[in-house]
Parts: sequence; structure tokens; C-alpha cells
Amino acid sequence: TPSDDRKFAAALREISKPTIIVANKMDLDTAPENFQRLRDQLVDKIVIPCSAEAELILRRAEQRGLIKYVPGEEKFEIINSSALTDRQKWALEIIRRKILDEYMRTGVQFALNVAVFKLLKMSAVYPVYDIKKLTDHKGNILPDAYLMPEGATVEDLAREIHSDLAKGILYAIDARTGLRLPASYKLKDRDVLSIVSSQKRGG
Repeated sequence: TPSDDRKFAAALREISKPTIIVANKMDLDTAPENFQRLRDQLVDKIVIPCSAEAELILRRAEQRGLIKYVPGEEKFEIINSSALTDRQKWALEIIRRKILDEYMRTGVQFALNVAVFKLLKMSAVYPVYDIKKLTDHKGNILPDAYLMPEGATVEDLAREIHSDLAKGILYAIDARTGLRLPASYKLKDRDVLSIVSSQKRGG
């Protein structure tokens, strides 16, 4: 029936295209009421409060050396108060009081994390060359992070890095434990691995 078709289509979309609701502009006076209404109406959805403008202001202030702030963290620290104008101080105080004190974060990085790691079930994996120093050939510490889908293996990671690496893959070494891992090992979030291959990467 048409009703069954709609239900099937809705269920299929939920599986193929999982969705979160990002409630932006939480810095507005009407935001708390609207946010609560969204949560009441969308009880089966993840609804994340967010202020993209607050995140932008904090990142720009951090880039200019005015504050210390890491995206996604629950607070920021003013490190150069004398360089701030009265309007900038007012804006930072509004962000602290209306966003961070109320919702713990601006929501931007949190929304991305939820989408990638919870909905899409991706894992962040860190391939390295030197498992003791956690560096690449040039000495850069943890230079790359690969987002791998659920069920991905060491061989899949090698293929993402370079096809030649995958062709001659032998095993990987877990940087934390020093254990050898087979090419079929299923990757976990925050794995740090060195892939051993019989072939060198192409140029």
C-alpha cells in the first residue's frame, strides 16, 4: 500500500542517510525556547545546540593570539586582554555566558564528531613509520589521520595510503603494544599502526 511504501522509504533513508539536527544560532534570545521545541518534536533524532558565529569568533580570536581556544573545548582563556577592544570583550563574555555556560560548547566540532563517529561509525586511524617516535619518514609526529569505515582492515588502510603498499602488505605493528597485526585485522578508533610491506610506494 502507499502507506507501507512511505514507511519503507523512510526506514531505508534512515539506514542509508542517517541524520542529525544542528540547531544553529543558539546565541539568539529566542533560541532556548526554539531548541526545546525541536527536542520535543524530534524525540527520535539527535538535536545538537550550536552557534557557528560563536565558533567563528573564538577561532579568529585564537588565530590573532588574543585567546587560547581548542575547537570543541568547553572554555577559552583570554591571554592578551589589553589588545581586546571593549566590543570584543563584550562579545567574548556573551559567548561565555550564553553559549559555553549554558551548552558547554559552541556545538560545531561536537556536531561533526557525532556525525562522523556515531552516525557514520568511522574510526580515526594514525599510520606511522617509526612506532617508537610515532613519526613519518621526515620526523613529523602523527602526521596523518585516516577516517576509515566500520569493519575496515589494515589492508584497506594500506590501500588508502598507496596501492603499492597494499600489494605487498605483510602485516602491521601496533604502536602501543608492539604486537604484529594481520592484514585482516579490523581497525579500531585511535589505532596507531606501522604497516610493513614488501613493496615500496611508487613516486
